[in-house]
Amino acid sequence: MQPEYQASSRRQGAESTEHSGTIVLDKEHSPIDASSLYSMSPICPAPLCRQFWKAGNHDSGLISKSCSKNGASFLRVHPKFLHSNATSHKWAFGAIAELLDNAVDEVQNGATYVIVDKTVNPKDGTSALLIQDNGGGMDQEAMCRCLSFGFSDKKFESALGKYGNGFKTSSMRLGADVVVFSRCMKNRNLTQSVGLLSFTFLTRAGLDRIVVPMIEYEFMSTTSKWTSICSEQHFVNNLSLLLQWSPFSTEEDLLKQFNDIGDHGTKIIIYNLWLNDEGQMELNFQSDPEDIRISWDAESDKSCLRMSVSDLHLANTLRYSLREYLSILYLQIPENFCIWLRGRIVEYHNIANDLKYPEFILYKPQNGGCEEGSVITSIGFLKEAPLVNIHGFNVYHKNRLILPFWHVTYSFGTRGRGVVGVLEANFIQPTHNKQDFEKTPLFQKLEHRLKQMTWEYWDYHCALIGYSATKRIRAPSQASSESRKKHATAKRKDYDHEIDPEILKQKAGLRVNLPDPESIQNPPATTTTSDLDDQEMVLLLKENKRLHARCLEIEEGKEKYNAKVTLLRKELKDAQREYRRLLVQSGLLENPKKENTIIIL
Repeated sequence: MQPEYQASSRRQGAESTEHSGTIVLDKEHSPIDASSLYSMSPICPAPLCRQFWKAGNHDSGLISKSCSKNGASFLRVHPKFLHSNATSHKWAFGAIAELLDNAVDEVQNGATYVIVDKTVNPKDGTSALLIQDNGGGMDQEAMCRCLSFGFSDKKFESALGKYGNGFKTSSMRLGADVVVFSRCMKNRNLTQSVGLLSFTFLTRAGLDRIVVPMIEYEFMSTTSKWTSICSEQHFVNNLSLLLQWSPFSTEEDLLKQFNDIGDHGTKIIIYNLWLNDEGQMELNFQSDPEDIRISWDAESDKSCLRMSVSDLHLANTLRYSLREYLSILYLQIPENFCIWLRGRIVEYHNIANDLKYPEFILYKPQNGGCEEGSVITSIGFLKEAPLVNIHGFNVYHKNRLILPFWHVTYSFGTRGRGVVGVLEANFIQPTHNKQDFEKTPLFQKLEHRLKQMTWEYWDYHCALIGYSATKRIRAPSQASSESRKKHATAKRKDYDHEIDPEILKQKAGLRVNLPDPESIQNPPATTTTSDLDDQEMVLLLKENKRLHARCLEIEEGKEKYNAKVTLLRKELKDAQREYRRLLVQSGLLENPKKENTIIIL
């Protein structure tokens, strides 16, 4: 049973706007006049402009309700900054991924899932986006930081978010308005907070600074009731703004959103979702009931029967299918954590497992003569090669995908076709939207080396998928290991270092195929030939011999099985004849020639 809510014992004397429930992001000496902000229609209106890429150019023409003060020494943050700040996300799925990063960061606080789903705005019936996790939640102070700019308390090394800007940019990129519900247990105090960041409210009210209505409650164990922890007047003002501009019309409906959060967790509802230039909702919930798609994708105009293998590959479908994108968003899913997308768990997909003829290259970047760590790059052909015209590297940073299928090479021919790599580059810094890397000298060195890897791999392995080899793979020679190491070092310019391939596989998290015991006892003789065709012929003959032996084994088993079946049939017929003879002898079967009650197989 849910505890009751009590308003009569609200605390008095909250003096500052942060702790009173209304956050004014450019604090003045006097709080904003809230009485003029909730005198409009009780129905939550839509933004003045519904198209995201045009919303920032729209001028409401309304007179500002807040005036500048002479001599005031503070920075004013205009509501239009919410929109211009959100333009850092060119791609809607990148904004959703930013919100999921916050949920993944909550794994250290006990989060085991995050839900991404469609919900409905009860005021107008339009679609809204729901993102909910069962992490530690936020108290009043943490909610203020979440809704402010540049504040972040994520100090642990593995944190994906650290700039204190991701929530604002991502939520405002997806929709004009967002309401946040969070429940938290801190210092044995159970609290819950509701905050509203509304571009619609700010623009329609004609404000020239960002105002964030927020209310907070604390659970009183003595009375088993929730009590507001701000002053009466501020609570009434902020609640009025929330009920007018959020999707919920009553305090009861607003607080019902906590029913499925439990003792801790956070729920985000983004509504008044943006439309594209064609006037369609950018996030498409209708095409697939278990997915969220982007409406502008060319796939919607094509039949799957007419799409090529490349069109249907993950490298292309992730651009418009959120399920495909989330399947590779993290290099490794945290243990006991899952992503629910529209009622079904997102299945983790390791791109490195799709590679055939893989190689593992250890790359040690250097900056100013100092090593910046080491990176194991898995590189190989896609399993669909040579049918797919796809290539590139999937570059992760701290387990998070930054660049999917990044094209480091551009060629009009077939060179490099189907060559794909996977690596985790923690030595370079991603941009704030986590869709690219800062173009530092280290990044440029990495790009140059990955281009070399692509060409080298293609030149030596393209014959394995049907192309004419441009270079031959040399067989082991009598040269000493030291000379081979020197040759490899000179060739790779101190960027790569040779280590045992099996160790590389283990470090890359891939399955290690142990050698056959017979091959260890009887190693092949050293050869000096460099003819790749002869090597392939030997391999084909060995495989043919193995398959032939297997066929003989199957044929022998089949003959034994048929002989056993024939023997059993004969024994069954003999038993049936004996049974009929006994029936005739006992008088139970008078006319055995006409009676056909016994079926003989």
